[in-house]
Amino acid sequence: MIFITAKFRVLPDHADRFPEIAGEFTQATRDEPGCLWFDWSRSLADPTEYVLVEAFRDGEAGAAHVQSEHFRKAQQTLPPYLAETPRIVNATVPQDDWSLLGEMAVPERD
Repeated sequence: MIFITAKFRVLPDHADRFPEIAGEFTQATRDEPGCLWFDWSRSLADPTEYVLVEAFRDGEAGAAHVQSEHFRKAQQTLPPYLAETPRIVNATVPQDDWSLLGEMAVPERD
């Protein structure tokens, strides 16, 4: 799968509304057949920073994402709300879902 993490620093006046601002793009991406997940989190250390964790089935699905109409639209609509260009880590990993964190295994509960 293609695994991507991106950090978006949002202008302070728009930080509380950013999930709504990115909502249409988020839902359209989640609806893509090759999208495994597309999840936003807000930084606890910096309330103007949102972290996006996304994954696509393979390179073909990732390419379809960046060529989609909603991606092109987001390229126009999201930057006016950002304080800087988002930073990204993009990697291909040989799995198709989250692995368990064995070092913090939770015993079965009754």
